[in-house]
Amino acid sequence: MGLQQYWKKRHVKETPEPRGAVTSPSERLQFVMQQHAASRLHYDFRLELDGTLKSWAIPKGPSLDPAHKRLAVQVEDHPLDYGSFEGIILPKHYGAGTVLLWDRGSWSPVGDPMASYRRGRLQFTLNGHKLRGLWNLVRMGGRNHQGKENWLLIKEKDEEARTGEEAEVTRLLTNSVASRQTIEQIASGPHRAWQSNHTAGKQATSIPRPHETGMKKMVGARRTPQEDWIRPQLATLADEAPVGEAWVHELKYDGYRILCRVKNGSATLVTRNDHDWTAKLQRIAEAAAALPIKTAWLDGEVVALMPGWSRQFSGPAECIRYRIRNELGLLCV
Repeated sequence: MGLQQYWKKRHVKETPEPRGAVTSPSERLQFVMQQHAASRLHYDFRLELDGTLKSWAIPKGPSLDPAHKRLAVQVEDHPLDYGSFEGIILPKHYGAGTVLLWDRGSWSPVGDPMASYRRGRLQFTLNGHKLRGLWNLVRMGGRNHQGKENWLLIKEKDEEARTGEEAEVTRLLTNSVASRQTIEQIASGPHRAWQSNHTAGKQATSIPRPHETGMKKMVGARRTPQEDWIRPQLATLADEAPVGEAWVHELKYDGYRILCRVKNGSATLVTRNDHDWTAKLQRIAEAAAALPIKTAWLDGEVVALMPGWSRQFSGPAECIRYRIRNELGLLCV
């Protein structure tokens, strides 16, 4: 394909994406998998071949289960520089939304890669942070209504294959391999809008934080049905505390881990094992139901605060609002 379609779709002086060029083959062929929260969340799979990144959009993302055949819609070739891109493509640009570098590494083709690609059946080994082992890309017959070729990404049966929940690697591993952030953290900043060469030296525009703009203006925000159940984000034992600006630390309170589901003007409180404790924690349930939100899941620890600290608030509702707005920086809708 080359990069003509890539350049045609983008205003290269106004987007943070690299312009790039067709380059000589690398000693180690690179691959990348990027999570892309555009109009619809999907994963972009890219393999270095013939001086560019051959690219496929995978709506459901990869699966480690060989029985799962994941649709992979081929899109325009991308430059090799795109393999390190992570950030926000601003509104009104092609592919507007948040891009997270979900996985990257090297790949090794089985046989002649160009001949296999033209034939429509690529077999290769991935050596990444999250995706490893033998894989297949198989071209399907026919084209969709936009003229793009449909392929299937399939995990081969080997020691890296998994089944059941272990196969759903995109649910189990959500952080960037570059910044260690989630896609929500990348979308909410603090980021600065990219400056073109024409605006170099001028102050860049800050991208607003979610609680300042509302969901409609959030870059990368997406509406989805509320989950019937979520897993609590439990603490993980580690030898050392993580470092870097992406981390926020607070004391681990000793209490009861509770999930709160707000829906239709009422709140239900359940334990990590899905036992209903709403009646036992009625005041907290009433306070959560009174929050100015339509639907939400709240995940936290129910604790008994010392009298001096709790007197800062008029009641549980004010305390919950404070935690959401000032400490956690969450946006509930």
